[in-house]
Amino acid sequence: MLFWQPYTENFRVPEPGVSSYTSDVLALPIFKQEDSSLPPESETKNPPFQYVLCAATSPAVKLHDETLTYLNQGQSYEVRMLDNRKPEELPELTNKMVKSIVRVVFHDRRLQYTEHQQLEGWKWNRPGDRLLDIDIPMSVGIVEPKTHPSQLNAAEFLWDLNKRTSVFVQVHCISTEFTPRKHGGEKGVPFRIQLDTFAQGDAGEYTEHLHSASCQIKVFKPKGADRKQKTDREKMEKRSPQEKEKYQPSYDTTILSETRLEPIIEDAGDHELKKSSKRTLPADCGDSLAKRGSCSPWPDAYVSPNQAATPSFASTPLSTYTTSSIPDSESSSPNHQADPVSLGNSEVSLHASLLYDLVERQLSPTATIQDAQKWLLKNRFNSYARLFSHFSGSDLLKLTRDDLVQICGPADGIRLFNALKSRSVRPRLTVYVCQESPQESPLLERHATSENGEHSIPSSLHVYHALYLEDLTAAELIRKMACVCNLPLGTINQVYRQGPTGIHIMLSDQMVYNLPDESCFLISTVKDELGEGLHLILK
Repeated sequence: MLFWQPYTENFRVPEPGVSSYTSDVLALPIFKQEDSSLPPESETKNPPFQYVLCAATSPAVKLHDETLTYLNQGQSYEVRMLDNRKPEELPELTNKMVKSIVRVVFHDRRLQYTEHQQLEGWKWNRPGDRLLDIDIPMSVGIVEPKTHPSQLNAAEFLWDLNKRTSVFVQVHCISTEFTPRKHGGEKGVPFRIQLDTFAQGDAGEYTEHLHSASCQIKVFKPKGADRKQKTDREKMEKRSPQEKEKYQPSYDTTILSETRLEPIIEDAGDHELKKSSKRTLPADCGDSLAKRGSCSPWPDAYVSPNQAATPSFASTPLSTYTTSSIPDSESSSPNHQADPVSLGNSEVSLHASLLYDLVERQLSPTATIQDAQKWLLKNRFNSYARLFSHFSGSDLLKLTRDDLVQICGPADGIRLFNALKSRSVRPRLTVYVCQESPQESPLLERHATSENGEHSIPSSLHVYHALYLEDLTAAELIRKMACVCNLPLGTINQVYRQGPTGIHIMLSDQMVYNLPDESCFLISTVKDELGEGLHLILK
């Protein structure tokens, strides 16, 4: 007893004059060859089970797209469980019970990757509620219906193949609950109602997979599905007959399309996950996964809550590149470079370590999966290391900002995007400094004089270093100047700024706060006459 959807084309009886012409055309060799290549009708294999959702499909779906059904939140909908086995098919199931698991899952592949985080977030916002329930009083023929506290989107039951069985399901989540909030009127995400049927194995557990099927749905607030169905119907009535031919008609019931099994990549943590799993895909999806999302993997058993990583709902502060993560000095002149001899060994090693730290913070496109995992842990993305356990450096860098926001949420998604693109925070103040040699004059350049009295090319130039300040304090500026001058921080007693008429002004936080951006200073060192240490003078 099959409940396939009726074929939509209306056949007309050919006129007497056309009948002979049609038979002559069909007798051509090309049509005979095509007919011979088609498989006989007896070879088509029907699924052993069929599930029918008693809800109308949308008329605003194109011919080659999957059907879409609108449901009301919390309303009970009947799902008929049909046994379509032939007499010789699966004889071991005769007079035996089977177990079916009904679930509501995400249709989009992007949301399937973060299903656990999405469901935990929904649970956090609606404590005590379930995404899916079975209406037991209205159901017929089901035995031992069960729900598990850790599986809010699933329910299971046993049913006899020889008896009429109908299960009534209620979906309590609406499609817009998983849409990023913008300014209202956002489009809801589609779900799938998925049914997986299992037979009893040798150990007495229902672990032998028999059949899976699913259909695409959207859930609205009470009575919202009826209004949406009416709106789609009115839109289709306004279309021309030629445009209507491109769309499917609306059917009173929805047939859950049969799914096939597709292996997915094993997870790295064998102690946390099963060693292997299967992902069920609609049989008509084929290569169009970008257009239609696959079904979710069916669980062999419920996963205990302590086996899954609990997501953090506290917003993590956005990552910033501190001043220690980038070189403190850069040549201000594009045509001249600093003399490496003038740099001390400690300064060179310090600059090398800072440069190495900068490289470590940037994820290379050639990074392996292991390198990508280390990068995620190093940059405080521990909770998403398991989620991206099969992503290499190039895979992560290909993700867009919207992809990461939808996968990780707004806070962590933007933080991860900025970290991947190496977006540093603009410094609050940039200061250019140069250390004055004792034998040098206070002039910025010394010009050599030729024999004819004309000035030649400068014999030496002051090369400045750029200091980027995040904290506008005197201590921060002194620390960075000590690094540039290769001086121990403890040897600097006082820092002065040379003012008008050569007076020395004590450097303070207020002075640093009011410095113009991109100020230039020449650093002169003066030995403290009263004790050990040095004074720095900014000219």
